Amino acid sequence: MKKKNILITGASSGIGWSTAIECSKEGHRVIICGRNVKKLSELSSLLKSPNYISVFDVRNKKDVFDSIQSIPDKFKTIDVLVNNAGNAHGLSPAHQSNLLDWEAMIDSNVKGLLYVTKAIIDQMVKRKNGHIINVGSIAGKESYPKGNVYSASKAAIEKFTEGLRLDLNTYNIRVGAINPGLVETNFSNVRFKGDLKRAAEVYKGFKPLVPEDVAKAIYYMIEAPEHVNIADLTILPTAQANAYVLNKKK
Repeated sequence: MKKKNILITGASSGIGWSTAIECSKEGHRVIICGRNVKKLSELSSLLKSPNYISVFDVRNKKDVFDSIQSIPDKFKTIDVLVNNAGNAHGLSPAHQSNLLDWEAMIDSNVKGLLYVTKAIIDQMVKRKNGHIINVGSIAGKESYPKGNVYSASKAAIEKFTEGLRLDLNTYNIRVGAINPGLVETNFSNVRFKGDLKRAAEVYKGFKPLVPEDVAKAIYYMIEAPEHVNIADLTILPTAQANAYVLNKKK
């Protein structure tokens, strides 16, 4: 099995963290990216294969391009890009939402993903080889009450993924998206601005996905034979029927 260089954004926690561990277990070289140096260093010490820490904020265009340009030669050829960085801020009806929350979601979930992709695709096109996996959400396929801009940001990822696949088809580059439902991560803590009690309520009464579930699905996409592209994969906990129908036990 060819060992690949796999760059993962948002690797300091949750799905990104677990994806790095999953890829490293199989001997792939991993470039772990994020803002939290301490957490990335902790993750690096757990990985079983060669890895490189790249510290940048996906919202900062210059930071993204400079950081990716400075990746050392051993890791510079990116075989797989996992665009995982992103988050949710707030859960309010549109007329009561905070504009800063909306901007934060567009900046990280949409613009940040675009910056990282643009910084890497030229080398893939030149080689006529590569693989891009964008982490979307079930919310990008179906809006839910009070999910307005978060849902819109993830829908943008879905459409960008489709367009990217069309544009890069003649260059033998695989492009796909994975769309998780409810995953128990730090996601709700961020959304509710550190209100741990409210965040915990999201996952009560049913068994949610855990980051390892999504990481294994991402690795399945990576390891599919070269002639196979998993273009669109939705993964939900059994208790979840769609973006907002959930079978919670009393």
